[in-house]
Formats: sequence, structure tokens, C-alpha cells
Amino acid sequence: MRLKKVPTTPFSDQRPGTSGLRKKVAVFQQQHYVENFIQSIFNSVPNRDGSTLVVGGDGRFLNQQVVQTTLKMAAANGFARALVGQWGLLSTPAASCIIRKHGAIGGIVLSASHNPGGPEGDFGIKLNTANGGPAPESITSAIFEETRNITEYRLIDTADLELHQTGIQRIGDMLVEVVDPTADYVSLMRELIDFSAIARMFAGGFRLQFDAMHAVTGPYARAILEGELGAPVGTVINGVPKADFGGHHPDPNPVHARALFDLMHSANAPDFGAASDGDGDRNMIVAPHLFVTPSDSLAILAAHAHRAPGYAAGVVGVARSMPTSRAVDRVAATLGIHAYETPTGWKFFGNLLDAGLITLCGEESAGTSSNHVREKDGLWAVLLWLNILAATGKRAQDIVREHWAKFGRDYYTRHDYEEVDSVAAERLMSHLRDKLVCLPGQRVGELSVAAADDFRYVDPVDASMTEHQGVRITFQEGARVVFRLSGTGTSGATLRVYIERYENDRERLELPPADVLAPVVDAAREIAQIEAFTDRNEPSVIT
Repeated sequence: MRLKKVPTTPFSDQRPGTSGLRKKVAVFQQQHYVENFIQSIFNSVPNRDGSTLVVGGDGRFLNQQVVQTTLKMAAANGFARALVGQWGLLSTPAASCIIRKHGAIGGIVLSASHNPGGPEGDFGIKLNTANGGPAPESITSAIFEETRNITEYRLIDTADLELHQTGIQRIGDMLVEVVDPTADYVSLMRELIDFSAIARMFAGGFRLQFDAMHAVTGPYARAILEGELGAPVGTVINGVPKADFGGHHPDPNPVHARALFDLMHSANAPDFGAASDGDGDRNMIVAPHLFVTPSDSLAILAAHAHRAPGYAAGVVGVARSMPTSRAVDRVAATLGIHAYETPTGWKFFGNLLDAGLITLCGEESAGTSSNHVREKDGLWAVLLWLNILAATGKRAQDIVREHWAKFGRDYYTRHDYEEVDSVAAERLMSHLRDKLVCLPGQRVGELSVAAADDFRYVDPVDASMTEHQGVRITFQEGARVVFRLSGTGTSGATLRVYIERYENDRERLELPPADVLAPVVDAAREIAQIEAFTDRNEPSVIT
């Protein structure tokens, strides 16, 4: 067992995005590629000597190999202790939980979230800091600078550790503790959620179908839903994590969780349906014969959070990403609390949470969470929903419809144009920005433009400014369109178009969403000239 210093040269493509570095598996398999990036992370972590590091990932292809590499490099870079999930597994929210509970300096989280896995799929590496959340831009920028100048990396030359059983091992002077990946997370959920009330609901015959999508949430869902809460065995389907997610795309939406979606719209629908994604931070909620949009889910959870013991004191504030519908804003106004609008990217919620300005936060991309961790948390959202159902004794579909009756309905959809030529996508966004000044007052089909801007965020905690976060166009008829390029893909560019329209006429709360949104979709295509710039006449995915 000896320290090795391995000479290397920089790679030009290791700039971290909002969720770390995501690339195709084949890219990470290049010699020195993983090691360069991890060493660059360690070089950017001050005071790491003698500290604790958390390591784990979603179990996708390469996960165990990169866990072993990370541990050997951590030992060579001065860390005194590493906590690693059994089999190298940790859901993203569980990693955040463990970092916070054990006072770690941070964690290396291996995931490409909801992106496909397997040898032909994607892989990802990101740094979470001591608060349990994704590294802020100041740190990711420093990591990128390190990747551009790296000349060597360090590791302990030793055999791989045994990760299949819990216990303590060593690499050089570093203690490695293999932990049950579910234990700390389950303990935290017991503090927040009324397990007894939900258990009584299951004992009374309540039926749930939870699709873990052959991803990391499976062990957590089985431990809590079938173990702690007494749901029947088989409540959790696709519960065994697989390196290729069973050949499926682990994104919990009506397209990729189609079997669950169809079941919930069938004559044999259970009382509640839910799913989580590759690394366990996203969720899909489906009531019988009614899909609950993530934007509506956030608003409903904010309105009812006080029913769970962890939030009995009430919600101090809420936050949503800018493209998320404005449904939660209406709840906040009724509760007399502040609603913050942030750029896309979970790291922007971190300052608000750490400052105690918000309790709940969420994104339209199926991420919802609270101040219990600093990441999205898919299973937590499902448990809070179950707590609300148990506390009210109402059906999920009735909760949703009562919410619409009180607050109105924000009809919502997202159109994704995937793997668009990057140059063409940038030209489209430049074209939109050039038009912003002249758009207000224009008539586009059935709609009249009320305002248009390029979203700029000034953080209320540290006054940092983040610009060019998406083009927003609002219409006098209660509609809104947002255009932005996503940073979560690994090939080309993804143009996301977010479309919403508010209705508070009780006669118009049960209309087909596509019909209500059709004029807004047409206006979005006309304003942005999507087909002309992308050569696409239809989006790749509609959610």
C-alpha cells in the first residue's frame, strides 16, 4: 500500500454544470479522465486534511469502479475518514442527509440523475459541500480551473475494498466506514413524517404503487413503505437497482414511467401512484385518473405541510425555479409568506434554506424538497403526500381538485427539443433576446404580450447575481412561456419550452390541458421560430 503520484495532462471538456460533470460513459472510461476530475475537486476543497468525506452514487454502470477510485484518491489527499454506502450506493438525498448528520466536509456523489445508464448511457460526478448541497458556482469554477492546469493526481495503490458488507476498513491512514445506505435517511424521515398515521392507513386497505425504476430508491422505498409502514410486499415495483436501470430511462414522468401512468388511469387503479428517478431526487405523483404536475404538487405540499409533524410550526417561505408554474406563489400569498423565484438548479435554493428564509422548494422537473436536506428528495415528497392523505382522510384526486377550486389551476406543460445543434440553439436564444424590447404590446395569435425579459436573479442572501437564465414572455390572458437551454444533457443542446396558463373559472378547471394550452404553444413557436432555427416541427418529449 503506497502513495502514487501519476503524471497526467488536462482534458478540455471538464467544465462542471449545475449538477456536476455529466458525460457519456465512454468519455469517463478514457485513461485518467475520472482521476483528473476527482483530483481537481480535491484540489478545490480547502481544509480537507483530517476531514470526513461521504462517497456513493446511484448504482449506474461505472459506479462501483469510480467509488473505489475516489476512496483511494481521498486517502492520498489527506482525508481522515470516508463514509461510503454499502455496495457503493447512496441516493442523492441520503448523501445530503449523511453529510449533514456526520459533519462531513462534503461528498462525492456519482450520478447522472434521470439520464439513462448502462455502457452506452451517461455517468456523472459532482461535489456536495458541507451543507449537503451541490457546490456553488464559485467552487465549480475553481474546479474547472484546476482541470485546465492539472499535471498529476494522487492515490493509494492498494486492492479494492469490500463494499458488500457494513463495517470499518482502512486505506493507508484513512478510516473507511461502509454504512447501511438507508439507516440515517429512514431515521430522518421518522422525525418529519407521521409514520403511525400512514401505517394505520395501509392497515385499513390503502393501496399504493411505487415504481423505483430499477434505480437507487428501491432499497429506501422498501425499507420505509413495506418495512416501516407495513405496505404489502409488492407495493414497490422495479425495486432492485440495476446498472442500466433495467434498460429503461429512469425519469419519473408519464413518458418513461408509462406502465405506472397507465395503471393509475385504469379501472384497477390503486389509491395512489408514485415513482422516483435514477438517483432518488425526483418524483412523479399520480392520483387515480389524474396526473399531478410537479408544479401543482409543490403548491399542494406547501398548502398542507403543517399536517406532518416535521412542519407543524408552519412554512416560513417557499421557493420555485423560474420555469416552474406560479401555483405555489398563490399558496404563499394566502399564507402570508414570501415566494422566491430562482434560476434552475438546486444550488440556488441552498442559500435560502441555510438562511432560514424558506421551508419548501421545488422545480417543474419533478424535484421537490424541504429544509431537511439540501437536495431534491423524491421519496420524502411521496411520504409527505401520504401523510397529508392520512391526516385528512381524503382521496388524492379530491385534494387536487379542492386545491384548484380554492386557488385556481395553472395548466402546465414542457416541450423538450433534445440533441439540437448547439450553434442553432444559441442562435435561437440570441434571436429571442434581440426581440425582447419590441415584444410587449404585440398580438400573437389569440394572445397579447404583456412583458418580456431575460431572467436575472439577485440572491437575497449574498447579493450575488446570475444572468441570462431564460427568456420569459407573459401574456395579458394569464399565460406565460419560458425558453431556456438545459445543462443536463450530454449531447448537443436541449431547448426547453415551458408553457402555462392560469384559469380560475370553476367551469374551466377540468378541461384537457392540451386544449387550454394550444394557443400558448402556437404563440411560443411563432415568437421563437423554433422550426426555422432547429429544423424540428415537433418536440422530442412533451411532459
